[in-house]
Amino acid sequence: MDIFKLFFNHDLRLDKLAKRNANKTKEEVEATLEDFMQPDPTYSKFYITGTDLDKEKFGINVLSKSDAILQNLNTAFKNHRFTSTTNESFDSLTDGLKNMQIGEALLLSDTNNLPDVDLATLTIDEETKVGHKKDEIRSVIESGAYLLYKEPAHHGFDLHLFSEENIYPLLFEAFKPLIDNEFRFFSINNKRMRSERHFYFETWTLDNPPHGAEEVFSETTL
Repeated sequence: MDIFKLFFNHDLRLDKLAKRNANKTKEEVEATLEDFMQPDPTYSKFYITGTDLDKEKFGINVLSKSDAILQNLNTAFKNHRFTSTTNESFDSLTDGLKNMQIGEALLLSDTNNLPDVDLATLTIDEETKVGHKKDEIRSVIESGAYLLYKEPAHHGFDLHLFSEENIYPLLFEAFKPLIDNEFRFFSINNKRMRSERHFYFETWTLDNPPHGAEEVFSETTL
């Protein structure tokens, strides 16, 4: 049996994606005070993963419907331009992910203009411990683009998506048609997942998931 999990995290403060610097100029301080009087801009992030329970393997690619998952995601973003952090352009999301290395990311843009950021700096490197760079991610999503990482998993890769807007409904509708007796879909509020044990709840409490994890059925609606 395959367990598919969509973790979501909404209403995250966008200013948390800016590096902290105690040596701010006078102009930056004044801008900060002005911004304090405005509503806090927010962003969302989504983590997409899966488990093959029979083989005890973890990662999107180990699932029997891995190709369908990526194809449905590709359809959801069919009108976008796909550019990797190595500055390569692809005709589709699926083609991009297939040709990317783990740790690289795809920029999904619905315009011909890419954000003003060195794309190479967006790549994560497990060996040198260079992870997600907050300022660069913020620059991408503030431009209106989405950022989709090919994240390392125990037996392959997962997907990690950043967006300024809440696109949960888009993802929900993309993945729900895949549900069947051998493919169970769980929608999970990441703010309620407190530990690695919670993250892998399907390995020990599948039929009584922790608070924040809700199973999606064919008849489930938003």
